[in-house]
Amino acid sequence: MAVPGRTDTVVVKAALPRDAARSRLWRAALAAGTLLAASCTSVGPDFQTPVSPLAPDWYETEVAGFAVTAQQQQRWWELLGDPALNQLIDLARQSNNTLEIAGLRVLEARAQLALAAGAQYPQSQVLTASASALGASENAANTQAGDLRYTQYDSGTRVSWEIDFWGRFRRGVEAADAAYRGTVAAYDEAMIVLAAQVASAYLAIRSRQEQLQITRDNIASQQRSFDIVNVQFRNGNTSELDVLQARALLLSTRAVVPVLEADLRRARHALSALLGRPPGAVAALLDSAGGIPVVPERLAIGLPADLLRRRPDVRRAEFQAMARNAQVGMSTANLYPRFSLSGTLGLVAAGNTGTTLTGDSGGGALFDSDSLNYSAGVGMVWPFFNYGRIRNDIRVQDARLQQALTGYRETVIQAAREVEDALAALHGARVQEGVLQESVAVSRRARDVALLRFREGFADYQRVLDAQQVLFSQQGRLVSNRSSIVGSFIALYLALGGGWETAAGAALVRPETRATMRRRSNWGDLIDRPAQSSATAAAHRPPTDSSGHTP
Repeated sequence: MAVPGRTDTVVVKAALPRDAARSRLWRAALAAGTLLAASCTSVGPDFQTPVSPLAPDWYETEVAGFAVTAQQQQRWWELLGDPALNQLIDLARQSNNTLEIAGLRVLEARAQLALAAGAQYPQSQVLTASASALGASENAANTQAGDLRYTQYDSGTRVSWEIDFWGRFRRGVEAADAAYRGTVAAYDEAMIVLAAQVASAYLAIRSRQEQLQITRDNIASQQRSFDIVNVQFRNGNTSELDVLQARALLLSTRAVVPVLEADLRRARHALSALLGRPPGAVAALLDSAGGIPVVPERLAIGLPADLLRRRPDVRRAEFQAMARNAQVGMSTANLYPRFSLSGTLGLVAAGNTGTTLTGDSGGGALFDSDSLNYSAGVGMVWPFFNYGRIRNDIRVQDARLQQALTGYRETVIQAAREVEDALAALHGARVQEGVLQESVAVSRRARDVALLRFREGFADYQRVLDAQQVLFSQQGRLVSNRSSIVGSFIALYLALGGGWETAAGAALVRPETRATMRRRSNWGDLIDRPAQSSATAAAHRPPTDSSGHTP
């Protein structure tokens, strides 16, 4: 409806006739379609899985007690048959801070992957809306006839899209995907290391407890011997030297107790830290009686080729090489021109001050068809004068790729060495076990005989002292060797890379951590996705949009 006394003016920025404009839009759309159809090439090398340098069999397979059948026990620590150890490892997985940091890095990499995937789509999408009023002086110089006071309304959208003609963004997604899977492998590795650290701390506690028990038994035995020789001295049957030597040995053995107790407390503190708890929090969990665990006689270790599947650090090294390979492709794409599409679509209308968004058919209505304002274009950028810089950047990335490939080979070789070292150590400790058991039995018998002969007057007290010292020493060596057997068992399964399989489907972070992060930021479904093993993940994750959802 017309407003008396007011003149309305409509401004349309598109100067072309409507039919000509539509023809231009169709041609622009056709050009865009041609670019999109052609943008299926990814320049740069395609990643090839590195060749394994491993031999088909272990060097130490001739050692009895090891089977090359596939290792089926995922919770390898349960082979020791110690319920307390099983409980401690489960608690550590729930509350260890280092493991949760590794899980948070997985969440970070998930968001980075979604960010890289979002770069494949229109990089700039902007919605605009504005209203402005202008009042020009009628008395100013060179004022032309026309509307000097009017209001203008503007709304629309601007879109800019660099077409991934040479696969630069797709290579970026490949790099982010490899980095993501590398963090998953690092999470698996942290889980393996955590289980081994808890088992080692538990072993240290049980070993110190056994050493303390042996020390106290020897103190009691040496105290009885001292009492005997002291009585003999008072009766005039032996010299004061025997009493002094017996007293010195007793005091020397007693001096071992504070050192072992301090070591025991430190081992408990270390275990508390692994469980994410303050020192002293694990005392109740270790109240039950328990000695050094016993390693089974027969162990399945699999073949060297299994390391490529089981060891997360090997997979992480491969993912690092994969990411470097994608970086070469991203740098190579800079040699070629970049094509982009851009366009705006909106509504623009103006009228005298006081004009509303809707008006009569005479004009001034923002939502009339005549208020349409649009533009479309195709652009190209080609840095052909920068080839020296770009090619040197490609060489930098290629050198880093080769470093990653060589690092993968070194990781595999070191993994095999760790297994071989653990096999040799475990075999050697087992052989020594039988010898030390016999040595302790002989030493105990020698002590008893020496003490008996001294009491009957057939030997001096020096024989008793020597026998007691040898027995204490051999008992300590036996406990130490039993600890070495279990320690080598832990090192073996740490080297074999077992234990991460049990976390499939578990949460990456604690519930309270998820709740805190949700209150702070909108994580969508990224934070709820469970842990997925880097060994069983798909060869390539589908790209996700910038919100983290699969498009």
